[in-house]
Amino acid sequence: MNEETRYSQFTEHELRQEIAQLKEKARKAEQLGIVNEFAVLERKAILAQAYLLNPKDFKSGEIYAIEGDPGVFFKIDYLNGVFAWGYRLGGSGKEEGIPISMLVQNKK
Repeated sequence: MNEETRYSQFTEHELRQEIAQLKEKARKAEQLGIVNEFAVLERKAILAQAYLLNPKDFKSGEIYAIEGDPGVFFKIDYLNGVFAWGYRLGGSGKEEGIPISMLVQNKK
């Protein structure tokens, strides 16, 4: 995809293609032992995945598990676009923003 295009302007199909390409590049970087590139590509894929989700499905005041970080929970104070802002429970209490694609919704 054109690097000047924002993920918010992508269609769902374009986002899915971009995610697949990023994951493939990340897999290759991991195989080659290029740790920094792997991490960057993984984060880009996570951000692109956030644009496939509906921010309205995430609620302020709710607590969510963090994908890939077992036993760590995140309480949302507010949402801004596809980012949830809040803090990690049991953490430093410092506010941070994470893509909503990193949050695991509670199964009810």
